[in-house]
Amino acid sequence: MVAMAFDTLGAESSQPDDLSLVAAMDLEFQAAVKRGDAAAMDRILHPQFALVSGDGRVVSRDDILDEARSGHYKYQVQDEIEGTQTVRLWGDTAVVTALLWIKGTRQGEEFDRKVWFSDTYVRTSCGWRYAFAQVSLPLPAEKE
Repeated sequence: MVAMAFDTLGAESSQPDDLSLVAAMDLEFQAAVKRGDAAAMDRILHPQFALVSGDGRVVSRDDILDEARSGHYKYQVQDEIEGTQTVRLWGDTAVVTALLWIKGTRQGEEFDRKVWFSDTYVRTSCGWRYAFAQVSLPLPAEKE
């Protein structure tokens, strides 16, 4: 289930299509990360992409693609938690927020965590591109 929020000022007839397209593109990006598919990630990422992590590090587009190509990460899970994705659209800018579960290994070391993220997409002459991300620190482990 994807929640879609509308900016009612200046709403255009293509807005529902744009919301669906960006929602699908964000899921496609998560799937590409899971597979380590740097080519798919490269196609989606804006040339000036940046990610700000919960601890304040800034990660560039090249850093993201280099890491994908390295094969250091092996994901079992890299999925948005169903029902948490919301897409908001303001003209040529869209923001996706969702809860993401990531589980796998990095150079043999296991990780399993959930984080909230906001992914910003901008409309370019080549279509929508993923331009900016901000991710939370890992959430506290759930109690069983």
